[in-house]
Amino acid sequence: MLPVRLRERALDDLDAAAAYYDEHAAHMTPPFIDAFLTAKTHIAHHPRTGSKKYANNPRLKGLRFWLLTDFPYAVFYVERASHIEIVRVLHQSSDIPQHLQH
Repeated sequence: MLPVRLRERALDDLDAAAAYYDEHAAHMTPPFIDAFLTAKTHIAHHPRTGSKKYANNPRLKGLRFWLLTDFPYAVFYVERASHIEIVRVLHQSSDIPQHLQH
């Protein structure tokens, strides 16, 4: 199992999603965080199981994503030699290719 690190943008994404749930459906915030932590654990144990659908980004060689259970978010990550790097946590209806450019 490789350690998992989150880029600043991924932390910002998580904060924004949690703030949305806090404002609109506060009872969903803890399950959202749990779903993310479950996905993070899965990625740490099985990094190669994520989809390569967006792997054509030259800046993020080897990019994969894993969907959160019961929430419309995807965790985008890259497997490095020493760790897993989560680069973004994006809503599935957002302009994902555009978000991955930043």
